[in-house]
Amino acid sequence: MIGDPVNPRRLMLGAAKKLLLEPAQRPLPAPAHVGPPRLTTDLLTRGTMSRNRNTILDNLDEMYREAFERAKESGDDAQLQSLDFAYRREQLYFEILLDIRDAMERR
Repeated sequence: MIGDPVNPRRLMLGAAKKLLLEPAQRPLPAPAHVGPPRLTTDLLTRGTMSRNRNTILDNLDEMYREAFERAKESGDDAQLQSLDFAYRREQLYFEILLDIRDAMERR
């Protein structure tokens, strides 16, 4: 339908299905230059990722805890509720992405 806003969840799930369920059409070319590490399929096939699940979720928790304390000090109840919802949503998104990463590492 024309005019529908982009649904990021649907896009993320579609990309995950394509990545995990559809076979690769052609091999990816090797990187042309040596530079800083990037999240590529080559990196995923070489070994484990640099940060584990607990580190990532702890960083998310710390970031939201700081924002939550600032909102609590200002007495903004609407901001507190908004931060609580956003934290739970982003935690779920990170857990989904980390599950995909774990599945790719086992592959």
